[in-house]
Amino acid sequence: MTTPVIDIHPHVIAPDEARYPRAPIGGEASPWSQSRPVAAPGMVAAIDEAGISKSVLVQASTCYGHDNSYVADSVACYPQRFAGVFSVDVLAADAPQRIRYWVNRGLVGLRIFAAGHTRPDQPDWMDDPKSFPAWECCEALGIPVCMQMRTPGLPQLDNLLTRFPKVKVILDHLGRPTLDDGPPYRAADSLFALARHDNLYLKYTTHTIRDARKGKATPESFLDRVIGEFGAARIAWGSNFPASEGSLASIKAECDAVLASRSETERAQILGGTALTLYPSLA
Repeated sequence: MTTPVIDIHPHVIAPDEARYPRAPIGGEASPWSQSRPVAAPGMVAAIDEAGISKSVLVQASTCYGHDNSYVADSVACYPQRFAGVFSVDVLAADAPQRIRYWVNRGLVGLRIFAAGHTRPDQPDWMDDPKSFPAWECCEALGIPVCMQMRTPGLPQLDNLLTRFPKVKVILDHLGRPTLDDGPPYRAADSLFALARHDNLYLKYTTHTIRDARKGKATPESFLDRVIGEFGAARIAWGSNFPASEGSLASIKAECDAVLASRSETERAQILGGTALTLYPSLA
């Protein structure tokens, strides 16, 4: 049976701001969420155009903060096309209760948003013991955790991977490593050092591809090392649509071009097989 193509990193934005009010983490909304939002029906049309079977909607933290209502409602409206990843404040005393609430609403994974475009500096709270009850809850529920962070936080991630080896952890955008130096990408050695943790998975996104078109880097040579260190079975594709510019079909084509030289097995794994490992309910 052919492995379905699954996008594990798109975002949806509701047109109804009264029903789904904006409350971005840090108080600053991402410009893309205002200039090129895509609602759930538009996402279904986009994945059909791009030849994608299913999508794992990721909470737009820089639009809605920890209110995951629109992701949950979108999944409920299109359960055959979408799964959903939610966000909570993992330092809050009620984090385990909030995690269970959103899982009961039908969502299948947690996202921890530590750093991004509107919060560029990597904070030092990721491995704070206050977050451990949230991680223990994810372990008990058997759900993966997406980490939206930057490379300076990898030592903290190392600590979490060691403490919670049964939790599947997905590193969004590979932590946005510095790639300008080109092969063998020594500036990214701190990322590759984490390959020893078999519970760490990489989310290979449009950011990663475009970051590898700077300096001496190329997407193909960087992917060579990523697969060499982690293996295709721990890499999953995510579009970052519509946060990344371009139609979803063009973003998918951009990824296909980079994967063209890989084996059919590797392509199938990155474009869908690993997603099924992380989110088995998609099968």
